[in-house]
Amino acid sequence: MNSNISISVENLSKCYGKVSAIKQVSFDIKKGEIVGILGPNGAGKSTTLRILGGILNADSGSAQVSGISVAENSLAIKRKIGFMQENNPLPEELRVSEYLKLRAELKEIPKEALSTEVRRVMDLCDLFRTARRKIIRTLSKGFKQRVGIADALIGSPDIIILDEPTIGLDPHQIQGIRALIDTLRSRHTVLISSHILSEIERNCNRVIIINHGRVVAMGTKQELAKEFIPDNRMTIEVNGSIEQLVEHCENEKIQYQIEATPSPSDKNSRICIQSSKLLNITEYIEMINDYKDCQLEGIHIHKPDLESIFLAATKRSWETVRPS
Repeated sequence: MNSNISISVENLSKCYGKVSAIKQVSFDIKKGEIVGILGPNGAGKSTTLRILGGILNADSGSAQVSGISVAENSLAIKRKIGFMQENNPLPEELRVSEYLKLRAELKEIPKEALSTEVRRVMDLCDLFRTARRKIIRTLSKGFKQRVGIADALIGSPDIIILDEPTIGLDPHQIQGIRALIDTLRSRHTVLISSHILSEIERNCNRVIIINHGRVVAMGTKQELAKEFIPDNRMTIEVNGSIEQLVEHCENEKIQYQIEATPSPSDKNSRICIQSSKLLNITEYIEMINDYKDCQLEGIHIHKPDLESIFLAATKRSWETVRPS
């Protein structure tokens, strides 16, 4: 295993009875990366993460964490990683500080360093000042998620795995968890699954998209945009007629869609053009300035977001992959 690789997964498969949860999943994650796993419900995200966390055994394939085989030494793996499971099960009757102290003991933090380590993770997750004495059942969902992340950070593991860390949170709570995840950047390798695409887009260096238990796409946002949404799109707004623009598109065999035409209340027209060729803004500005019946009001270049990439990738996989 390459020394720069924190997690290496090769042809990992798992079935529950006759249902195939994941099928030949393969990927590598480099040290210091924050990588997001995306997929529809039941795609196999949590199964993959639980195998990496040493909680679930794979049926076939291999997974290594920091060069250690997960199948052969799951106990060592649990010491190497911090793992917050989906829905973050916590003992409701314990106080926050009691629970984190117990978890630190189970992770074999030396007795003389235990209090310092618990204080460190509570400070990182903004729990010491606000919630250390509170009973867990009285906490909001957002603070329970913070407790789960604090648990994952105990011992400062090289690798942090967070399964749906923002599930069920309101926008303010999500913002807090986002800021917390950002503090982990470069100091830890982080693997996150989430249904909130904007959070993955904001936090992650790379994305792995899983559908029907298979990896259907993997790369940076820019790489995936080139693969799944190769066409360039641009909306042009002019004051007046767009007849000459339409004629240009038809002559050049460029796809277009008229979005607005002049009306008594709005004299502007809008046209969206789409081409596999690079659209040269300067060329269009000069061309429109030469037109007699319209005046350029604005040009907007459409950059694909992660949602459109995700939809394109999963749609393609629906067409090529059939559930067994």
